[in-house]
Amino acid sequence: QVQLVESGGGLVQAGGSLSVSCAASGLIFSDHPLHWFRRTPGKERGFVAAISRIGVSTYADSVKGRSTTDRDNAKNTLYLQMNSMKPEGTAVYCCATIARGRILTVTSRTDDLDYGGQGTKVTASS
Repeated sequence: QVQLVESGGGLVQAGGSLSVSCAASGLIFSDHPLHWFRRTPGKERGFVAAISRIGVSTYADSVKGRSTTDRDNAKNTLYLQMNSMKPEGTAVYCCATIARGRILTVTSRTDDLDYGGQGTKVTASS
């Protein structure tokens, strides 16, 4: 059973930095492209960042240049470092992936995702 568990959310002042993590189990971690999405009330999940199986990262325009995602295949953990946080970045941040082999590349479409965590709440105060 695939499990994704996020941690590290909290309150940060606008302009500050925060790092969140996602611990995965029940899968061959290195075989999966990994993604960060975020949920805000009244909105659909929005793509934040993704990292391919070989470590190539992709970012939404809204976070590009301010965020970095990385993966540690030895620890089965995905990371998202967010800098220069903005109040509009307040959301529940969720990690997600795709069933092994179904789609080999990263995606920005939530419809492509097969597994996701419950998320960790990040609040950027103005």
